[in-house]
Amino acid sequence: MRSLSTGHWLLLLAVLNVAIHLLFYDNLGYHRDELLYFSLGQHPAFGYASVPPLIGWLSATISGLLGYSVFAARLIPALAGGFMVLLVGKMTQELGGKSYARILAAIALICTPFSLRTYFLYQPVFLDITFWTLLFYFTIRYLNTENEKNLLILGAISGLAMLNKYLIGLLILALLFSLVVSKHRTAFQKKEMYWGLAVALLIFLPNLIWQFTQGLPIVNHLQELNQTQLVNVSYVNFLGDQLLIPFAATLLTIPGLIYLLIFPQARKYRVLGMTALLVIIALLLLRGKGYYTIGVFPVLVAAGAVFYEHIIRQKYFRWAIPTLLVILTIPILPIGLPIYEPEGLVSYFERMEKDYGLDLGRRFEDGTIHSLPQDYADMLGWESIASLARQAYHAIPEGQSGIIYGENYGQAGAVSIIGQQWDLPYPVSFNDSFYYWVPDSIPPDVQHLIYINDELGSDVESAFSQIKIIGSVSDPHAREYGTTVYLCSYPKESLNSLWQQALARVNSDE
Repeated sequence: MRSLSTGHWLLLLAVLNVAIHLLFYDNLGYHRDELLYFSLGQHPAFGYASVPPLIGWLSATISGLLGYSVFAARLIPALAGGFMVLLVGKMTQELGGKSYARILAAIALICTPFSLRTYFLYQPVFLDITFWTLLFYFTIRYLNTENEKNLLILGAISGLAMLNKYLIGLLILALLFSLVVSKHRTAFQKKEMYWGLAVALLIFLPNLIWQFTQGLPIVNHLQELNQTQLVNVSYVNFLGDQLLIPFAATLLTIPGLIYLLIFPQARKYRVLGMTALLVIIALLLLRGKGYYTIGVFPVLVAAGAVFYEHIIRQKYFRWAIPTLLVILTIPILPIGLPIYEPEGLVSYFERMEKDYGLDLGRRFEDGTIHSLPQDYADMLGWESIASLARQAYHAIPEGQSGIIYGENYGQAGAVSIIGQQWDLPYPVSFNDSFYYWVPDSIPPDVQHLIYINDELGSDVESAFSQIKIIGSVSDPHAREYGTTVYLCSYPKESLNSLWQQALARVNSDE
């Protein structure tokens, strides 16, 4: 029987990666952020409060073709995960890797917790890593060929990438700096370099204009991020994350970085190692979250695979490495993928702590430790919130009308996305991009407010003549545990008057 070619093995591994991600797609529900991003798709624009516009445009396309199911949310990231396997295999080849290195890099990528989690969730991160890897790939193509068209391609990718996540701007700056201080600085003598930069700016320009016309909301977002999340990041945890995020694939990422920086065989690719190192150092000094660096890991995995191909010649030792990667990954698979339903995941993490004293992945952004990792806790409770909002809406007397308010974008997103199946009215919220869609006034006939929050608040309680608790999220493992849905009826003054007061308070805080 004719053996499979390297290309066929990579294609099988790509299909395997897609299948792994789709196999467990509905063990948990929508993620908080997925609800936001699909809500953005209902309002296509050139920018949003916390993200550039590409994810909103993609959401509009997906929902138009596939609807709003959890499967629709998980399908595109899973397919992107399959593409990444092929891309990393191709990048490894460009770095000089042959069959063994290409297959090893593909297996290592599949085994990394960051790849397992990233290509499971519908978030800008899955596009971000793909764009980072494409930038590294076409940089390698340029280093290998000095074909100027690669500079134009790099410009186009950079522009699209900036429409997805601003973080990639750090990679672009690090890459340009690394080129300047390397022997490849001759790239700046070519007109295609500047045409590429112009293409990038032209593609990114609509969002840039939007940012200035909206008063630079990215600045407010970064300030809030720094005050609520980055303040809890420590240098020690950040450096530890650089080992935990790739986990077993650290066997490739560390040798890969060393290979790019000092090995004679990789002299042509020093600029890649320098770029990766600059990104890591910059994020360390800026107190970035540990996972902000994951965009550099695929190229380090590829370089590490080439390194092992150079130094290991014995067949049995060669295949010991991918075997070890798989063996080390299987026990920690639930950290990257929710292969169990909620109770099974809780039991798994309890065992990790009881038997090994590890709180792997369970530290939230505020520094506290919980029963589940934050991403998993953020995938529970939304169906309950939407269902309770439905009960509240049906409790409004016939012939009367009401509005639904969610305190955070997850609560509002649960109503806007999950609530579509029950024809619930579109929710209002002052959180994130929902702020852009709030009405200027409330119709005078509205007598009921469905209020979703973790507590009622004295201002709301004093504003209505009748308040009824419909129910609350009862799952203790959900991050929204305790979130309650209230039906607030018959305001003591017009609901529009209360709304105008709330709008004034929010605008004064901006």
